[in-house]
Amino acid sequence: MENQRLFLFLALAAVLFLIYEAWMQDYERPAQQQAAVEQASATPGIPTPQTEGIPTVATTPDMVSASNSVGATSEPPGMTLIEVETDLLKIEISPRGGTISSVWLLDYAVMPEEPENKYRLMKPAPPNMFIAQSGLLGENPSMLPTHEGVFSSAQSSYRMGDKETLQVVLLWKSEAGVEVEKSYTFSRGSYLIEAQQLVTNGTDAPLVAREYNQFQRTELKDPNETKFIRTFTGGVYYSPEDKYKKVSFGDMADEKLDKTVVDGWISMIQHYFLGAWIPPRGLSETFYTNVLNGSRFIIGSYSPAVSIAPGASHGFDNQLFIGPKLQDTLEDIAPGLELAVDYGWLTVLAKPIFWLLSAIYSLVGNWGWAIIFLTILIKLAFYKLSETSYKSMANMRQLTPRLKALKDRYGDDKQRLNQAMMELYKTEKINPLGGCLPILIQIPVFIALYWVLLESVEMRQASFGLWLNNLSAPDPYYILPLIMGVSMFVQQKLNPAPPDPMQAKIMMSLPFVFTVFFAFFPSGLVLYWTVNNLLSIAQQWHITRTIEQQSANKHKR
Repeated sequence: MENQRLFLFLALAAVLFLIYEAWMQDYERPAQQQAAVEQASATPGIPTPQTEGIPTVATTPDMVSASNSVGATSEPPGMTLIEVETDLLKIEISPRGGTISSVWLLDYAVMPEEPENKYRLMKPAPPNMFIAQSGLLGENPSMLPTHEGVFSSAQSSYRMGDKETLQVVLLWKSEAGVEVEKSYTFSRGSYLIEAQQLVTNGTDAPLVAREYNQFQRTELKDPNETKFIRTFTGGVYYSPEDKYKKVSFGDMADEKLDKTVVDGWISMIQHYFLGAWIPPRGLSETFYTNVLNGSRFIIGSYSPAVSIAPGASHGFDNQLFIGPKLQDTLEDIAPGLELAVDYGWLTVLAKPIFWLLSAIYSLVGNWGWAIIFLTILIKLAFYKLSETSYKSMANMRQLTPRLKALKDRYGDDKQRLNQAMMELYKTEKINPLGGCLPILIQIPVFIALYWVLLESVEMRQASFGLWLNNLSAPDPYYILPLIMGVSMFVQQKLNPAPPDPMQAKIMMSLPFVFTVFFAFFPSGLVLYWTVNNLLSIAQQWHITRTIEQQSANKHKR
């Protein structure tokens, strides 16, 4: 009995511990991160704000990096931002460098109560600075524009309207005769942007150039994000060799990334959303990171040097994704991009769970009901395992008076008490650990489902009904956590009471602890746990009642 209760307690503690460890491993510790940033800002060799993050690259003898540039977020005098609006995005492009400085996601609101207030993913200044930059490097800083170069545009406003595609073209010219056409092509129904830098060499000598693309951002401070749930914000890159690799802000401060990759991509991600630069397939790119002024973090890539003959042109093509972490969409864009939806080490279980959840949603049209039906299916899948566990508990419940009698008989003689208990288990053909193994087997599935409900943008602001209008936020009235706590208390009453008073107190406190714990969880997670508890109560009550009836009939004979 004592061993069984101890294992059950450890199983519950293991769930909390594994979730906590996943937070700490996958999502950096703020104190450590800040210390690393402060160290980096004081370390010689970290670029100063005057260089504004233009990559210093190992080049051919004819090539050097640009330097001594002005502020990235300041606008040229007399020029305004270029406004672009598609069916999914509202964007502001700065004439300085053709930088994408602001992005609003038109299908996503900041809060469900204010649907007209759209979520702003990118902005050019702190707090929450996040911009997408690109530029060109050459032998002479005046020959090619970095992300500090001033571009011109034929229009100051672009609207997609009824068109299927929308192209925004920016022009830059040098006095020497080099022309650069930077273009962004948007498609209806897509967050993927086709980006090109077309270089035309109007000089009488070959022009050596390479392109770079990068994200620059500060740390994320979201007042609407629940403080109890911490998700990863930082850099990510993918390579066929290393697969999906996180580069936290602390990592960027500790050591600069410098890695040559073919068929990879770089990204800045946060909860639910991301920006990603995807180079052409088969092209070798160098991925790099940088830290400016100890608070602005950069991840980017630059291409090999290309020689452009006099009078010739060369286009540097890339794709830029700015939007939500829609798994089916990301998977079709680039290998491994769907891993930005970070399920951690249980991805192998989480992905099929999400697929099943999405399939149910396509039938019922409500994410809350989809969670309920998914919980029922998971409960059915583990029905036999749960049945074994509950039968063991029911049998142990029948032995409670006899175990208490043995404890009273042997008192503090632990050795003789354990021997007597083992003999009783053997006589009654009961395995005291029979109820623990089925629970331990189910723990990975529970944790995988936890990450599915936490990471899936489809859950963001999804309404269930009644007072639950946002399954990604905690229950505003704490009704669901209270129901969950009551269900956990009822479930405990169906279990055999531990003979040890200390264990009994610990187990009795768990419903209260979990109620407080779950009060800060997204209501979608609490909904799953509550439904699972209610189904468990029904199954356990049925099994316990059946065994008690069988025992009563046995004694009548």
